Amino acid sequence: MAMNARNLLLIVGAAVVVAIAGIYYYISLPDPSTTSFAESASAPTSGDDILVAGPLGEQSLGDPSAPVTVIEYASMTCSHCATFHEETFTPFKEKYVDTGKVHFIFREYPLDALASSAFVLARCLPEERYFAFVDLLFHQQAVWAFSQNPAIELLRIGKQAGFTQESFKACLTNQKILDGVNWVKNRGSEEFGVRSTPTFFINGRKPSKNGALSLDDLSQEIDPLL
Repeated sequence: MAMNARNLLLIVGAAVVVAIAGIYYYISLPDPSTTSFAESASAPTSGDDILVAGPLGEQSLGDPSAPVTVIEYASMTCSHCATFHEETFTPFKEKYVDTGKVHFIFREYPLDALASSAFVLARCLPEERYFAFVDLLFHQQAVWAFSQNPAIELLRIGKQAGFTQESFKACLTNQKILDGVNWVKNRGSEEFGVRSTPTFFINGRKPSKNGALSLDDLSQEIDPLL
């Protein structure tokens, strides 16, 4: 169930407290390992429906006219998502995206307020730096997402990407960006049955296997479509 929090506080320095106004959604979702096969192997989704971009536009890589479109719903605090991006994403990109076979779309599905904050920060950056920042956050996930002081670590990583403490604060109070992130998440849940992360759609259909797919898993789904 979604819960509202009007005054989410992030500590951004040793004695600095930042008030973040807005609505942060926290949804309790099942662990991907407990998702049933029947849940993950759904009927195809309307291609036109699932390809509608959110208010902030899509973050995607590759040729939009590629024969296969792979959509990933992910959370920045999801360890399974980090595993996929650390172990599988680069060879997947080299094999399919860089060769024009796959158009990859990455969609925000924050599982908690901290993940929402991370996505808002990524959206505040110039568009061409979005994926580099997401990669950096996944690479250092253990440092910031599971820290006793996650906001301090998030600020530190943000400074590596070019944020100042002032621009960091300003970004995290951007209600328009937060609303856009939540729109994508809510639509994924309500219309496409996204219940855990990562969740993939390949040409509008969920693969039979759930969770952080391996390159072999992806190849089995993609190759017959080429």
